[in-house]
Amino acid sequence: MEKLTIEKLIEEAQIFCVEQSKFQHKELYGVTDGKAVGTLIEHQFQMHLNNKYEVLVGSSARGIDLPSDDIQTDIKVTSIRQPQSSCPFKDAKQKIFGLGYNLLVFVYDKTDDPTTQTAILNFVSCSFVHKERTADYTTTYRLREMVKDGANEADIIAYLQDKNIPADDITLAKVAEQILQTPPEQGYLTISNALQWRLQYQRIVALTDDIQGINKIISYNKPT
Repeated sequence: MEKLTIEKLIEEAQIFCVEQSKFQHKELYGVTDGKAVGTLIEHQFQMHLNNKYEVLVGSSARGIDLPSDDIQTDIKVTSIRQPQSSCPFKDAKQKIFGLGYNLLVFVYDKTDDPTTQTAILNFVSCSFVHKERTADYTTTYRLREMVKDGANEADIIAYLQDKNIPADDITLAKVAEQILQTPPEQGYLTISNALQWRLQYQRIVALTDDIQGINKIISYNKPT
């Protein structure tokens, strides 16, 4: 069986979106719980991959859905009405330097058909976000500007404290030193502080520019 690569993963995500957008789901009719929808679609996509490729599928213990070293991708499924999800908090640096793994983000628009008593999930957007683009947009934008403008370690620490980056003073000093030595890549998620990170994908969904590190598999066409 062929080994899964990131290129193949992106290809299969597009095929899956087209197939699923026509599929009538009896088990999702009337379901408003986004987590239930997301779990079903994640499992179906994993089965879709398993039928064609040699692929390592993760568990909650492994942390991400496709954990093999050459893939390192978590699958996220979310509604266009509020394109967001949560992910485990490891440390504060994830907001600045990225989550440490890639994201495959499926965004659907769900409609229920009372005649057939089925639900249709129209996949209106799908993006592969390389790990170097998974940091917080505003935080990385501002930090990159500060480094360019000649900020020192104290300036960076003050900014991180002002933004309530969840870390103690010693950690913040180390992070500030790392930022000055290696400024972060521009991130494209919105990451909110919580016990788990809250990831918001509106910027990715709306993205029209070509950005290195973000593959728009299905581009969003906003309904007129």
